[in-house]
Amino acid sequence: MNQNSRLTLFHWLENRIFYGWVIVAAALISVAILVGIRFSFGIFFKSLEAEFGLTRTTLSGVYSAYTLIVAVVGIVGGWALDRYGPRRGVSAMALITGTALLLTSQAASIWQVFLSYSILLSIGTGASLPLLMSVVSRWFYQKRGFALGIATSGTGLGVLVMSPFAAYLISSMGWRMSYVVLALLVWLVVIPAAMLLRRDPGEIGSFPDGISSTTRGASRIGEGKFSPSTGLTLPEAMGTRSFWLMVGIWMFYAFNLNLVLTHLVPHSTDAGISSIRASTVVSVMGVFHISARLAAGRISDSIGRKIPAITGVVIGAMALVWLIWSYNLWTLYLFAVLFGIAWGGIGVTTIVMVSDIFGESHLGKIMGTIEVGFAVGSATGSALGGLVFDATGSYTIAFLIGAVAMLILAFLIYFTRREMVIETQAKQ
Repeated sequence: MNQNSRLTLFHWLENRIFYGWVIVAAALISVAILVGIRFSFGIFFKSLEAEFGLTRTTLSGVYSAYTLIVAVVGIVGGWALDRYGPRRGVSAMALITGTALLLTSQAASIWQVFLSYSILLSIGTGASLPLLMSVVSRWFYQKRGFALGIATSGTGLGVLVMSPFAAYLISSMGWRMSYVVLALLVWLVVIPAAMLLRRDPGEIGSFPDGISSTTRGASRIGEGKFSPSTGLTLPEAMGTRSFWLMVGIWMFYAFNLNLVLTHLVPHSTDAGISSIRASTVVSVMGVFHISARLAAGRISDSIGRKIPAITGVVIGAMALVWLIWSYNLWTLYLFAVLFGIAWGGIGVTTIVMVSDIFGESHLGKIMGTIEVGFAVGSATGSALGGLVFDATGSYTIAFLIGAVAMLILAFLIYFTRREMVIETQAKQ
């Protein structure tokens, strides 16, 4: 299909539906699978522990190494998005992810798992969330929070679907064949979804929602085309206080998220709950995560980002304290409800804050760099849980540290500000 034919198809679609919603759907599907696989490590945790005879500290280190490498991948992925566009970027990630899962399924020792999972899988999945969310941000202005709420709910959908699916696969065919099935799923679903992605509305001669050709701040490139022209460059963003606050916000958020996602299933099975039932706890968390993202995204478009974000932080701190005494199914389900709400509310609002604060023109690079904070937090949360358990025989101290980290997160969110983008635009 040539360029003119593609533009005709896009204009035909836009007469019936704003193409930005197609972007949201493609991002939702891609995030659900790529991030769902990323967060499924806890489901495979005890199978790998038994297969290779590892301590929880060592096995947590495999995932921590994965998340640290994600930091570098996030920066490269943001640069690749701004240079090559999302179709090539997401397709390449899907190819690499599938290959990494296949190689992991054939691993005969822990160093092979480290190479295939910690290194190769981090390259495949590491930049998925910041890359796809920066694309969605460029397509929306008026309904940005709601659109990102839908797209980022793919993380909850991934946990909701992938966790019990992975647990079922492991129980029926073993962990090795489970990774083979997941590899095929990535190739057959994510690559076709990537073909629907477009970098920004200007690529098809369109405008974001809430912006017309006469809207202040829109940049025209030829007749009827839009390109995001406002926003800080990466060096300019790094010179602001809000940039480093956002790095800290993503770091503490990821610390708690990966502490829970890596160790919730082992904590549950240690209490005598079957792995299948423990995976349903993660699924409940995913359900409420999705609902919270949609609600918080919609609400934040009306009242701002900070109130729903800080509300989510308070709920998350309460949930982690509750988890200390959660040793039966109903208490774990209540934790899942509370933490799912916190996870979703904090997640969507803090992602939208990045584009609100820094603008869209260099959003891929900025989000990819802030992802370093997320990666450091992810590695620390996962590793700390394993260290605390091996040293004390329980996760109590780790969950208490997580609750304190949540409260620190509230202060960081409160002190972010948006004036930098407004001041920069006023000078243009």
